Amino acid sequence: MAVTSWIEVSQERLKGNYRAIAAAVGAAFGAGTDVLAVVKANAYGHGAEVCSVALARAGARWFGVADAGEGARVRRALDAAGFVDAEILVMCGFVPGSGADWPLSVKDRLTPVVWTSEQMCCLYGWPGYRVHLEVDTGMGRQGARPGVELDAVLDLIGTAGLVLDGVMTHFCAAEVAGGEKTLEQQRRFAAALAQVRGKGMRPKWVHAGSSSSVDNPAGDGVWLVELAKSVGARAMVRCGIALYGYCLPIEGGAEPKLRGALRPVMTWKTRVLDVRDVAAGETVGYNATFTAAEPMRLALLPVGYADGLRRELGGTNERPGGWVMVRGRDGSEKKAAIVGRVSMNLTVVDVTGIEGVRVGDEVVVLGDGVTADDHARLAGTISYEILCGVGKGSC
Repeated sequence: MAVTSWIEVSQERLKGNYRAIAAAVGAAFGAGTDVLAVVKANAYGHGAEVCSVALARAGARWFGVADAGEGARVRRALDAAGFVDAEILVMCGFVPGSGADWPLSVKDRLTPVVWTSEQMCCLYGWPGYRVHLEVDTGMGRQGARPGVELDAVLDLIGTAGLVLDGVMTHFCAAEVAGGEKTLEQQRRFAAALAQVRGKGMRPKWVHAGSSSSVDNPAGDGVWLVELAKSVGARAMVRCGIALYGYCLPIEGGAEPKLRGALRPVMTWKTRVLDVRDVAAGETVGYNATFTAAEPMRLALLPVGYADGLRRELGGTNERPGGWVMVRGRDGSEKKAAIVGRVSMNLTVVDVTGIEGVRVGDEVVVLGDGVTADDHARLAGTISYEILCGVGKGSC
């Protein structure tokens, strides 16, 4: 099948974003705080292997993946590039009894996140192997709850002879400035670390946070550094979406820390498949949702919702939709509005005011001038989903 669209990833922008994040973490949390680069979900659609190597060259030492298979691919890429000491955290744990994840984790030097007694039972026979324990402080998703449940998992870690290399938690509302929910989760995490300390365990790492934790101007990293010190550990902050140039809006009206410091890493491109003129009164696309009010010139693009271009971006006469960026003959990039429904593999855009558009011309579907935030706003979602959805079809 011919390639109808493609993704370009700017490694220089990615490395620049990592350095900006590391500087912000150093200022808020302290110079000794590490940054774990999250490359799960194929680096949010950007390519985990390529991004991991670029991030390692920028100074990243820890990488977060979704599962052992993804971790194995990242390990091979990092080893081949000479970063054999890189640490890879399998953030979504593993399914006990699946038979595939755990041998792969051992072979590829992966560190799993654990939190259940069933997972602990699978780890018997691997004494000395390192794990990171997740504590559920209010996310309600994965992690051992402080108290009896956490005690039981800590006991099993000790019985199995595993090394508790790290303890972590995840915030459910880090983008809320001064949010009480985050403060409560911090208090619960502190109580959990007291339990860890009470068992005589001394993890090397204590980590929490997200891109929003770094971006939030109300965030104070001192609490994490002090908490890590209480068990003789180092603090670490996990960052994902910010690496790729985006952050969620900060709720509460405060100015984000990273605004202006990040640049989108992904550019999604295609080429003009056809150009045609339509008369006033002609309709475009399924269900004739767009009618030309005057003579127009339209360009056909060989991308659609099968490739990750959201159907909600289609424009009607009553409601403008999304747009792409087309280079005119004068060399300038101009907006071309999407008209009519976005189809499975085809999309129509208005190039009436762009001189000299021809078949084969490059078009930016996502990138400078039309960001994942723009797509997300029109589709009623978040930039995470837009980025992860790009290229799921013929791309």
